[in-house]
Order: sequence, then C-alpha cells, then structure tokens
Amino acid sequence: MLKDLQVSLLGELRITLHGKNVALPASRKARALLAFLAATGRPHRRERLCELLWDLPDDPKAALRWSLSKLRKVVDTPDRPRIIADRERVFLDIEDIDIDIRDIYSQLRDQKKHLPVDDLEKMAQRLDLILFDGLDGAGDNSFESWLLSEREDVQVARANVLKLLATHPQLPPAAEKKWKRLWREVDPIAAKAYDRLASEGSSPNQNIGTPVSDLSIRRATGLKISSASRALRAQRIGFCEVRDGTKIAYATVGSGRPILKAANWLNHLELDWQSPIWGKSFAAAARYRKFIRYDERGCGLSDWDVSELSFDAFVEDLEAVADKVGLERFPLFGISQGAAVSIEYAARHPERVSGLILLGGYAAGWRHLSSPEEQARREAVLKLTEVGWGTDNPAYRHIFSQTFMPDASAEDLAWFDEFQRQTTSPQNAARFQDAFGYIDVRDRLAQVKAPTLVLHSKFDQRIPLEIGRAVASGIPDAHFVPLESRNHIIVDREPAWQVCLEAVARFLAEKGI
Repeated sequence: MLKDLQVSLLGELRITLHGKNVALPASRKARALLAFLAATGRPHRRERLCELLWDLPDDPKAALRWSLSKLRKVVDTPDRPRIIADRERVFLDIEDIDIDIRDIYSQLRDQKKHLPVDDLEKMAQRLDLILFDGLDGAGDNSFESWLLSEREDVQVARANVLKLLATHPQLPPAAEKKWKRLWREVDPIAAKAYDRLASEGSSPNQNIGTPVSDLSIRRATGLKISSASRALRAQRIGFCEVRDGTKIAYATVGSGRPILKAANWLNHLELDWQSPIWGKSFAAAARYRKFIRYDERGCGLSDWDVSELSFDAFVEDLEAVADKVGLERFPLFGISQGAAVSIEYAARHPERVSGLILLGGYAAGWRHLSSPEEQARREAVLKLTEVGWGTDNPAYRHIFSQTFMPDASAEDLAWFDEFQRQTTSPQNAARFQDAFGYIDVRDRLAQVKAPTLVLHSKFDQRIPLEIGRAVASGIPDAHFVPLESRNHIIVDREPAWQVCLEAVARFLAEKGI
C-alpha cells in the first residue's frame, strides 16, 4: 500500500503528496540536502551538513536554517512534522514516506520467493535513471564522493534485478533474450557461469534475494563496491538518555549474536564507515554478528554540550546503551581507553559480560603512570589542543595521529586529521585528554570474571606494550596476544590486522560466545 508522501530519488528529485507533485525549493543545495537526508535516513550533525553543502566565507549555519525552513514546507504536514532538528542534529523521519530507491533495496533484500516479472521490469526501468540527477556539484568533495558511491550501489542493484529477470522461471520466451543480453553486459562472469551450468543439465541456483557477486561487478564495470558502504546504509541509529540528561547516539548493524563495542577516541557513527582505519574492521565485525557501538558523550552524534566528561560518565553511557538495546549477556570489545571502561563495566556487571576483548588498552591513565616530564608534556598538549584543534592547520592534530598510527600512509593520516576535527570540539578534545589521565581500574582487574583476550601492538607509540601486558596479567586467566605493529590503531593494510581478526574470531568460537 502506497504511503501518502512519496520521494523519488531516481532521476530528478520529485516529491508527491496524496498523488500530487509538491513544488521544490529553487535552491539546488536545499534539494541536495533533502535528497541526502532521505537517502541516508539517519540523523546528521549540523556541522557535518554545513561542511557537505556550504563553503566559507558564506554563513553555512544560516544557509542550513534557511534550507530547513523551505524543506519543512515540502515534507511536513499540519499533523506530521518530518524534518526533526535540535540544536545539534538534523534528520528526516522517513517512517511514513515511500522512497523509491530504499523501497527497491528493501524488496531485493527481503524477498522470500520470486518477485513478479512486472515488478522486476518496473525496477529495471527505474534503475536505468540517474540517481539524484542534476545534483552534481551541489556540495564539496565529500558530498561528491558520497554521490558517486550511492550511484555505484544503484548499478549493483540494477545488475541484481537484471539477473533475477534473466533467470526468472515465469519469464515469457520473447523477453528472455533481452534480459539475458542486458545481464551479460553488466555481469558477464555470473551470466556465463549460469549458462554453463544450464548447458550441463544442472539446475543453476537462482540465489533468490542474494545480490550478484561484488567481485563479478567489479570486474565487469570497474566499480569499487564497499561492504562498509552497505553497512552504513543498513545500520540503525537510535538515542538513549543517561541519568544526567545526556543523549547518547548508538547504532546496530548485522544480525546474529550481539557484540558491543565501547566508545573510544574518537568515534562518529556515520563517518566511521568511510574510514580507512575503522571501516573494514567494523564491516568485518558486522559480517557474522549484530554489531553495536555508540558515540561517546562529547563527540560524534551524541550530545557535545555536556557538563560532565569523566570516567564514571563514560561507564554510565555504556550501561545506558546496553540497557537500551536490551542486551542480557554479551561479549564486550574495548579499544584504548574503551578497554578501561569495559573492565569497569565487567566488574560491575559480571552476570552480563560473557567475554572481554581488549585492544591497545590500559588500566591507569597518564596522570598515574607517567613521569613528571611526561606529565608536563601532556599538560602542554592540552593547551595546544584548546587553541589549535579547530583550525585548518593539521599540525595540532598530528600530535595524535602520528603517535596513533606512525606507520600509516600519508592519505590515512590526512583522513584521520580531518576526522578528528569533525568529530568533536577543541574544548571537548582537551577535556577528553584530561579525563583519560585520571582513569584507574587497576583494583578492578582481579574482579573480572569473564574470559578475556588482550591484544597489544609490540611497539605501540601511544600505550607501551608493558602496560597492555600488565592488564592481561591482572585479569585472571586472560590470554595475551602481542601484535607485530607500531600502530596504536591497527590499520587493515598491515599483517597485524588479519592476525587480530583471527585471534578475536578464534577466542569467540572457543569460548562459545
């Protein structure tokens, strides 16, 4: 049953309400904003939207407010506001909106039997159109990259529809030749394999509901299909409120037994998926499990303007997310300071943590373990962060990126510099560093009852190996895995990344969690 409000993103942007076209704003940027919100279906920080679509020295915040006022006239009705915005975030509530490309993706993903030929032919016709036609150049390079990625995914969907048509058992003979020819053009490897099996008298597996292989699409069209890109679209973002009123943004993606990742420096539920650092790791985690993570207070999509940034508050945020998602017993994954948060949670709630995975973690912050000279250096960095974090000069943020990933490529470091700037404010970046210094869960290590895996880079430039080893030695029966790396954040191009993934998978399998 069609819903009252319909959004067409294939071809030129079009909105219909009760079957009648709705006039759109003349501003191309306002139309691009609506298309972006409709396609993503998740909240975005105001700063992020401003950077995507408006250049300085214009007034991006004023331009965003103006665009939202125009879009409310397009999609809001007297009894149903759909543009939802607070002082930090904006999103389009798509609960009662038909969005053509999202509907097509849903049908291809959820089908349990053959879709009717007529429905597939209509899909093929729609997918021949250019997604967001006419919106090229409406934003910055990040917007253009997003636009390209979305259009590549449409090509994958089109190839899948052509496959389903070409192999449909109810396809009229007159149409079979046409759809097989079109399928061969975009996915020759899969089409050839199908023909070979048919000629041998086998019954080719139609793989109902399964997309054509990414590999064959890449070979046929040169497209770079990203599992992280698909995970970004599939993830569901929600919010929970902690006792002090702070709203924490969390996301779930994948299916199966859950695994919860504690927040660490720094996260952003949306930007993480585009990361050369986190993207593949998170996609791997979501491949066989329901992967849950959240943005720490003060960064990402969670509230930035918070009165408290402290270790106790970090633990309460984790507790709130676990309760909101309804987790009863689950493995907990902590990276860097997220390891200490995970240790404290496991000590407080032994009945809920089935396993603990700690990577690059520490039990006590720099105020407890560092020499007076090192503490003086840390204090100086705090001041530099406050005055330089938000500037265009990445030198201030290089203090972190170079120690986090000394062996990363220049491109990865540049990405991480910009990511840090977009993820939190200068004031919060300094407050985080200060709060991390006071962390101390050394007396909690012996109270951890869950099976524990501790992984740590041998030559970590941020947290020395002996600190990670001390964590492992303090937790009863913990298993310690040193990794051949200098990076605090393991990147997917180094051998240690695969070793880390395999160690985690083996741990979960052996413990049956």
